[in-house]
Parts: sequence; C-alpha cells; structure tokens
Amino acid sequence: MASPLPASVLDLAPVVPVVVEDAVDAVPLARALVAGGLPAIEVTLRTPAAVEAIREIAGRVPEAVVGAGTVISPGQVADAMAAGARFLVSPGWTDVLLEAMRASDVPFLPGVSTTSEVVALLERGVREMKFFPAEAAGGTAYLKSLAGPLPQARFCPTGGIGPASVPDYLALPNVACVGGSWMLPREAVAARDWGRVEALAREAAAFSAGVTCR
Repeated sequence: MASPLPASVLDLAPVVPVVVEDAVDAVPLARALVAGGLPAIEVTLRTPAAVEAIREIAGRVPEAVVGAGTVISPGQVADAMAAGARFLVSPGWTDVLLEAMRASDVPFLPGVSTTSEVVALLERGVREMKFFPAEAAGGTAYLKSLAGPLPQARFCPTGGIGPASVPDYLALPNVACVGGSWMLPREAVAARDWGRVEALAREAAAFSAGVTCR
C-alpha cells in the first residue's frame, strides 16, 4: 500500500534524490534509495523514458513517494499525473504552468532564482519553492539574505549541492530540504551497484540527525 499523499514536498525528507534514469533500472534504483532512508524520489522529465520510470516506481515500489521534476508545461503535468506522480517540481514557472500544477491537487514546487520571482509567487499564494540552480544563483549566502525580508518563503535548493554543503543549507531557517544526485554516481548506476547506492542514500538520510525540516 502506498504511503499517504504528502501535504508538502518540503516535509518528505531532508534530502530528495534527483534521478535521471531509464525505466529498466528505475525500480531497483528506487528500492535502493528507499532502503537507504530516502523515500522521496524526483524523476526528472529529461529523457523519453522518464514518464515510464515514474509509472514503474509508482506501481512497483509503493513505499516510495515518486514525483516528477523538470516539469515545464501543462502537458507534462498531465503525463506525470497519469503515470502516478505524487508531487511536481519545476525549474522555473509561468502563470500557465503554475495553474496547471495547482490544478493537479498534488504538492508542487515552482522554481525560482531571483527575489522578484519569489515575491511574485508569494502574491499568488505560493510559499514553498525550489531554488534553482542553487550554487550558481548564489547558494547559501543568497538564501540567507532572503530570510529577513521574505521569511514566509520556504525553499528546497537544488543544483550543484553535494554532501559537503548540505549542512550549511539545512542550517538556514528558510530551507527545509535539499535536492541532489550525489548519491547516484554514474559509475554505480551503470554497474547496477545498488548496494553502493543504498549506502550513499543512508549517508544522505543521516543529514536529518539534529536538523528539523521547517
């Protein structure tokens, strides 16, 4: 039985794996991540096989909470929802995309990289956002500077984040979780070394110790 639909993407886990994977390996990869303590899995819509990968994980790994990332059109929202996605993440947003994501009735994170984008989303009643590309857009220093004037905005930074920088992000009052793919090294996935993926996922999940997702 699948776990309950989350009220917020930000409260799923301190680290959300960002997966670019084909449908063949999607299930064992998802099982390795879940076994390592990372049940929330964002499958990016960057390959033709992504929607099928979401469908496979949703249907065969019920303990996972699988979502769609790199969502950039209403059509992709529809495709992801039909495949069983339980949350949506976009690298940026427009009003058309925002309304499609809102109409999906699942949690969603529209992407931002500037203060004006954050304010525009707050005007539209959205308080939870993806900060992307995190490191290129200013990293922890930028997010820290937003916490004062815009404390109501909460973020999941993604883009260029690795294990060395995770604690600095999670220590910020406006950061609830981070996204990344360092627990999925290409050589391990290519070799189908799911034991290594599980071990790296367990290390990532340990970042929850002493950190409260706000």
